Amino acid sequence: MKSFSIKNFFVGFSAIAVLLFLYFPLAVIVLFSFNADTVSSFPIKHFSLKWYSVLFSDVELLRSVGTSITIAVISTLIALIIGIPAAYTMHKYDFKGKKLIDKIVLMPITLPGIVTGVAMLSFFPFVGVKISLTAVAFGHVTFLCAIVVTQMLARFKRLDPYLEQAAYDLGATPSATFFKVILPNIKTAIIGCVLLCLVLSMDEIPVTFFLIAGNNTLPLEIYAMMRRGITPEVNAISTLIFIFSTAAILLSLKLNKEK
Repeated sequence: MKSFSIKNFFVGFSAIAVLLFLYFPLAVIVLFSFNADTVSSFPIKHFSLKWYSVLFSDVELLRSVGTSITIAVISTLIALIIGIPAAYTMHKYDFKGKKLIDKIVLMPITLPGIVTGVAMLSFFPFVGVKISLTAVAFGHVTFLCAIVVTQMLARFKRLDPYLEQAAYDLGATPSATFFKVILPNIKTAIIGCVLLCLVLSMDEIPVTFFLIAGNNTLPLEIYAMMRRGITPEVNAISTLIFIFSTAAILLSLKLNKEK
């Protein structure tokens, strides 16, 4: 039997306290989403799916969901098309300035979103790209590429290096090797990247705020609703987003660990 340790107790207690601080508010939101009353307060007298029904009849909110999904899908596809070959090149070849490029790739993640948003707000009109949903999609691609490159680099490092040599010995061309040997062996990592990118894109606010024109994305629509006054409908959509994001991230982590 392990002896009692004050250090282990303190570490365990601190971990539990941090988790409660982070996730207890989310649990409250989920609970309030089933409150039949308009005012969210304890104790809840009646439970109902009323606000989920209101949610699915809200045309503006559903339109913002569609806008978010469209931007997320387009920006994720572009990020994959750019990021996977870039990660493969950085993994396979050594060239001058490689370490610098490694650092530059991480900049869109480390920079505050407001800095990226303001920079793109000035840059896009300069190159002829109007402030629109197209600009938002390109803005999302900048940080999603960083996610794809870092995730795929980690996966390429775990890939058996002899697979490629075996394909060459059997007469495969470099392009055939990449599409028929390399990609099938990293498909779980690609799926994980897709899920992670979709979640991050749908959750993004600063860059979207500076580049959007016309229809709002879901986070901006929720922000507008909160400025008008919070209703339990916000709790319902927040619960659905929380469930989707949690499931996608957990699945992404699981897939990225697989060989």
